[in-house]
Amino acid sequence: SLVLGTGITISSNHWIMAWAGLEINTLAILPLIAQSHHPRAIEAATKYFLTQAAASTLMLFSSMTNAWYTGQWDIAQLTHPTSCLILTSAIAMKLGLVPFHFWFPEVLQGSPLTTGLLLSTIMKFPPMTLFYMTSHSLNPTLLTCMAISSTALGGWMGLNQTQIRKILAFSSIAHLGWMTIIIAYNPKLTLLNFYLYILMTAATFLTLNTIKATKLSTLMTTWTKAPSLNAMLLLTLLSLAGLPPLTGFIPKWLIIQELTKQDMAPMATMISLLSLLGLFFYLRLAYCATITLPPHTTNHMKQWHTNKPTNTSIAILTTVSTLLLPI
Repeated sequence: SLVLGTGITISSNHWIMAWAGLEINTLAILPLIAQSHHPRAIEAATKYFLTQAAASTLMLFSSMTNAWYTGQWDIAQLTHPTSCLILTSAIAMKLGLVPFHFWFPEVLQGSPLTTGLLLSTIMKFPPMTLFYMTSHSLNPTLLTCMAISSTALGGWMGLNQTQIRKILAFSSIAHLGWMTIIIAYNPKLTLLNFYLYILMTAATFLTLNTIKATKLSTLMTTWTKAPSLNAMLLLTLLSLAGLPPLTGFIPKWLIIQELTKQDMAPMATMISLLSLLGLFFYLRLAYCATITLPPHTTNHMKQWHTNKPTNTSIAILTTVSTLLLPI
């Protein structure tokens, strides 16, 4: 159902079809969030359902407004300004952009790591394609404001967290800010940023899933379990932070270049400085994962060293998410 809903939304030209695909997606991910039957998981599923239903309804409302004024149901021909504004807020709710970001860390914290991976990558794909298709008619000022505030908030709120899934949620919000600031000027860069973000996040989530770490304090004891994997986790996290010469630097570099071409150098400066906040908590994650050695004081048991070979997909993903730029 996830694949079907995503496919319908991505390949549709008609707003109703896009809406139907998004609804199928929402309903398909709910059992995956709530599968552990833990109260927190059920709460997360409820929050997710409510926000996504509201966002889908808003999207339907914006397309109906547009059809009412222009008689046009085609996605690429969204021209009425009111419906453009409503659509921007609907997609922001779908993606978790500021000011509609509150559901995302909560939902990610309540769901298991693999579902968290789905939520922060695949589930952002359909709204992203709609964003891409309508990008030429959206309001650039609004998008820039939302982008700057997303990067700021993703950075600031991630600083105070000890739960890894919440940190990754705030990092996702910050990355979405980078994608949103450029979509009105060069949508292809948004897609590039999104794909590379998917690669790096998948590598991070799968690594964490292998070493079974969900808190910073347990992350400190995992270096005994799979040392080489942990060393690669350091590089992947720094790549997510966007440090050259790692992969995560490509989209930041190109986006800053494009923004300066558009005479938006102050915005580029601001968003670059705000991404330093993100760098701080990535460094904290990397520090806990690889740089803390004994004697340090955690009251957790050391983990046994595993002899199982690392999953091939993790190997490929970490390699790609660190070495694309040097190659």
